[in-house]
Amino acid sequence: MNTYRIGNISIEDFRHFLADKGCGKVESGNTGHEKWSKAGIMRPVVFQTHIDPIPEFIIRNNLRNLGLTSNDLRAWLRKRDTKKRSD
Repeated sequence: MNTYRIGNISIEDFRHFLADKGCGKVESGNTGHEKWSKAGIMRPVVFQTHIDPIPEFIIRNNLRNLGLTSNDLRAWLRKRDTKKRSD
């Protein structure tokens, strides 16, 4: 990904981000949504699995639930891409 826009985060990238931030996937049946949680957050992170990339407002709401900012996500993407280039 060349641009680090919050509006074009793929489901796969967001899953990796959540896992790196200590979240775990919560089984919720076959609802078309994924729920992720971790200790200390009031609400689970939820997003639809049939819309890829994830809409920006969903990313922003979930970041807020995690106590993170869009800059935290952008920094994670830059770090990941730098690591990919060096491998």
